Amino acid sequence: MTCTILAEKPDQARHYAAAFRQAKQKNGYFEVKDDLFDEPVFLTYGFGHLVELAEPATYNETWEKWSLATLPMLPGHYQFYVPADKREQFAIVKRLLDQSDKIIVATDSDREGENIARSIIAQSGNTGKPIRRLWINSLETSEIRRGFADLRDGDDFVSSYQEAQSRQIADWLVGLNATRLFTLLLRQRGLQGTYSVGRVQTPTLAMIAERQRAIENFKPEKFYEIQAEFETDSGHYTGKYEKRLSSAGEAEALLQQHDLVIEKSSEAVVQSVVKKEKREPSPHLYSLSDLQARADKVYHIGPANTLTAVQALYEAKLLSYPRTDCNFITDGEFTYLSEQLSDYLRVIDVQLEHLEMRAKKRYVDGQKVQEHYAIIPTRRLPSVTDLNALPPAQRTIYLDVLANTVAMFCAPHVFEETVILTDASGLTFKTSGKTERDPGWKVLFKLDQNKNRPPLPMVSEGQEVTATTQLKEGVTTPPKAYTEGQLITLMKSAGRTLNASDEEARKMLAETEGLGTEATRASIIETLKHQDYIVVHKSTVSVTDKGRLLCDVLAGSKLASPAFTAEWETYLKKIRMKTGTQERFLGGIRHFVQYLMDEAPRALQAVSAQLDRLAQSQAVGRCPICGSPVIDKGRFYGCSGYVNGCAFTLPKELLSKTLEPSAIQALLAGKQTKKLKGFVSKAGKSFDAALVIQEGKLAFQFDSSRKKSSRRSSGNKRIANRRLRSS
Repeated sequence: MTCTILAEKPDQARHYAAAFRQAKQKNGYFEVKDDLFDEPVFLTYGFGHLVELAEPATYNETWEKWSLATLPMLPGHYQFYVPADKREQFAIVKRLLDQSDKIIVATDSDREGENIARSIIAQSGNTGKPIRRLWINSLETSEIRRGFADLRDGDDFVSSYQEAQSRQIADWLVGLNATRLFTLLLRQRGLQGTYSVGRVQTPTLAMIAERQRAIENFKPEKFYEIQAEFETDSGHYTGKYEKRLSSAGEAEALLQQHDLVIEKSSEAVVQSVVKKEKREPSPHLYSLSDLQARADKVYHIGPANTLTAVQALYEAKLLSYPRTDCNFITDGEFTYLSEQLSDYLRVIDVQLEHLEMRAKKRYVDGQKVQEHYAIIPTRRLPSVTDLNALPPAQRTIYLDVLANTVAMFCAPHVFEETVILTDASGLTFKTSGKTERDPGWKVLFKLDQNKNRPPLPMVSEGQEVTATTQLKEGVTTPPKAYTEGQLITLMKSAGRTLNASDEEARKMLAETEGLGTEATRASIIETLKHQDYIVVHKSTVSVTDKGRLLCDVLAGSKLASPAFTAEWETYLKKIRMKTGTQERFLGGIRHFVQYLMDEAPRALQAVSAQLDRLAQSQAVGRCPICGSPVIDKGRFYGCSGYVNGCAFTLPKELLSKTLEPSAIQALLAGKQTKKLKGFVSKAGKSFDAALVIQEGKLAFQFDSSRKKSSRRSSGNKRIANRRLRSS
């Protein structure tokens, strides 16, 4: 009897190997001996996804070429393959699985980790063997050994595999078909580029574009506020009339009605003084999204870099599992955290008194921990040397997680909120102030501590004071552009952006944690950057012309709505809970792709004028044959009417001579270029000539003063035309 442990990545496997009594490294695997196992054990690994969905041409060779005639691409069944650069490791894994009687899945403890492992097992032909599942939350040696001593039944996770694979196939169907469809339709209209479409990236882009439109369409409006400066024996304070006024005249009329004059003193009376003590508990423990949002806002570390840093800290055994959407821990984690509290305080170099050692439901609730608990420090403590050796982003994030975790043991932040209402000739002014009584947990976050405003003077109800009124002019400001950190929060809470009528979709998004997952949100933002849909400048996100165009084309489409992914995730959850099936889910996706084929041309027609303007702005000229825009195709210039059969092109290089854009523009305008120098004939002779388009073909025009034989001239014309056709 033999057993193979399948890890997700080499680093993960090395951590497992280090936790065993003996692990001898071989090529692509380890031989393990430990009292945890009764049989010989092999420990091997993938490189993440060793197995991927097949490319379209695998199903049908006509699907290799992008063409509207081949859409939609809807395979009858779905094939998987091993990429060439991963075949060597796959062969090692397959050999070990083939000779094993049992398998332990030890990939990341989430649905994608399950998909990675089960896909490898299925591709190797070993699905019929008994499978156990390792389920742990950190890579500490004690946690690894506990997990292997308490393996779970693999059958309990088959539905998670089906859920993840269903999502993978559906993304393939929608992503590839929609991307090709909209790209080809837009190219028909003379627009360049590839327009990637996806069920998470597209609604995310649409929300960014909506905010940008709100900013651009914002019309600032003036407003006026009436303020009063109140003088007392114990000091002064400022109050504000509760309503904004639309004009200075309206404000002055109101003041006149109450016998008040701007910048002139008058008597006033303190109407009421209300003081309330407020207690602010420490923040929730971190989910990944919460940590990414904070790191971006406070430390200017982007979401992708935060995920990279926290993953490295997890692999260094300093933090718990990073890709978690949970803000809670169980009693077990609370116990070890409380036992090591003094050590954690020493690491962050803070001394605290009056710590609260009881578990509070705000942080400790085992019923709310489903797959993974919140991001917290492990039992392992770095030395001062280890901490200083960490890259800056890792050190910053580790210390912040440490402080956030310690904060749950601290007293609340206590402050007194004071509201004073002052009556000046019948006009009521409101004054608000805050006085800190006990910083509590806030001493842990020095960056977050704001300077206290000067305390309000001591006044009492009925006290007479002196008032001086003032008129302040202001201008309304537009909404602010999103930052990367705010995008993470926006994706997580995407349901709030839906109309009130979409109540069902709101609930779905709340239950499914919005757009994407904790593991994928940062990569979605990176994809939008890579596709040139958004740009980020000093963490502020804006939409490019390309991104704006796609949003306009897809306006009103399900692809641009967060509700669409909510529908997906709701049914995917049913697959995991075994109340839904993969077949039914993918059947619905196929129907949607078919619907998209009919809907997309209508969507483009709705923005036809905009497309024409954009195509014209991208074009270098008009085709002399069909009149369609001629655009830069990379290696040559080509007519955008090629989809309708027009084969007109112009080369970027002709007979060793690079043709400048100005020459191309002159040709397409029906003009002859100036004499161009540096052409080299087939015989190796250098010559100069102008270019012109005659009957849709590129031809040379020689200076009539030069004595060139008609044979040489016609020969070079043939060379030019032949080069044109070959481009």
